Amino acid sequence: MAKKEHISETPATQFLRKHKVPFTEHPYDYEEHGGTSVSSRELGVDEHHVVKTLVMQDEAAKPLIVLMHGDCKVSTKNLARGIGCKSVEPCKPDVATRHSGYQIGGTSPFGTRKALPVYVEDSILGLETIYINGGRRGYLVGIAPQVLVDLLGAKAVHCALAD
Repeated sequence: MAKKEHISETPATQFLRKHKVPFTEHPYDYEEHGGTSVSSRELGVDEHHVVKTLVMQDEAAKPLIVLMHGDCKVSTKNLARGIGCKSVEPCKPDVATRHSGYQIGGTSPFGTRKALPVYVEDSILGLETIYINGGRRGYLVGIAPQVLVDLLGAKAVHCALAD
């Protein structure tokens, strides 16, 4: 196990601490375009328990966040149907950064620049612990998935496609 390195605060960790949410910190060596397969390997956890934070937009270009298992893709068709939109698509990286305040690869649903509606794949809520971005590339936090509902008002959706 690597020695515990000091982690500086991020808007996400500030948000979690302010709301007294217990979380564990998991820094790892970030790899460009490595995604959740790298973070799950580095942390030694199942990729299904690593949750990616995706900034998307509806047909009116209104931003939203989708939380998905690391080993799944989002069916934008099922997502749109599930949230009552005509269509949903990923935001371009610069647009996603503008909405969230986070760099791509380091996006957390906590402490975003703007309050965005959050949708979570329903099966994520059944896991005991999830590992989700802590607001920086190469940094995940371990939390109970219920925090997503309690603090972010995340609405459960069913839009996962096996990767």
